[in-house]
Amino acid sequence: MDIFSFLGIFLAIIAILSGQYLEGGHLTSLINAPAAIIVLGGTLGAVMLQSPARIFLRAIKMLFWIFIPPKLSIDATIAKIITWSDSVRRDGLLSLENEVEIEDNLFARKGLQLLVDGNEPEVIRKVLEVELDSKANLDRQAAKVFEAMGGYSPTIGIIGAVMGLIHVMENLSDPGKLGGGIAVAFVATIYGVGCANLLFIPIANKLKSLVIHETQYREMIIEGIVSISEGEYKNSMESKLQGFFD
Repeated sequence: MDIFSFLGIFLAIIAILSGQYLEGGHLTSLINAPAAIIVLGGTLGAVMLQSPARIFLRAIKMLFWIFIPPKLSIDATIAKIITWSDSVRRDGLLSLENEVEIEDNLFARKGLQLLVDGNEPEVIRKVLEVELDSKANLDRQAAKVFEAMGGYSPTIGIIGAVMGLIHVMENLSDPGKLGGGIAVAFVATIYGVGCANLLFIPIANKLKSLVIHETQYREMIIEGIVSISEGEYKNSMESKLQGFFD
């Protein structure tokens, strides 16, 4: 659980609401359903139009990473790779057949299978790097979905403001309807700019950093498995793997 993300969202909301309260405004004046529908619905629709379904659905799944990021057991993985290396040096590559069956990390399992099958180090690296690049590219595109939302929402907020002002102009003869139109106009702008800068863009940047971290983790696995294939000594291998996250 990423408590820092919860604290960030909480602090952002409290800061906005506290400022509104200290200025003497009513907190309820920031709640406007038509403005929310215009901004959130319009932003979501624009992003769905822009993004392939595969990318959009991946972005929705990755959204949960903000609060529950992928668990990467770095130290445990390094220790596991060193254990595999010792096993190979002692009993040969076939000693890892059982490890292939019980390994829960699918990426590491694929690398182990390539190793057990007796592939050359260059082949192992190339196969795993193709999968690594494909996965990282998909995740980066998914993160950019939220970046795009951060670009669209302020503009759609302006659309909402203009729509509110149109409503005001149409009802100049009826003062009772002017307040609602003006409220939609200003609150839609707040929603557009606020969602972009307090949610969408920070979420995109957080996801990008998590993608980079996971990519480094997989690169470490590739390097470890290739090092086993090359017969590298345990001490130098361990130092090299730990260097990925120093």
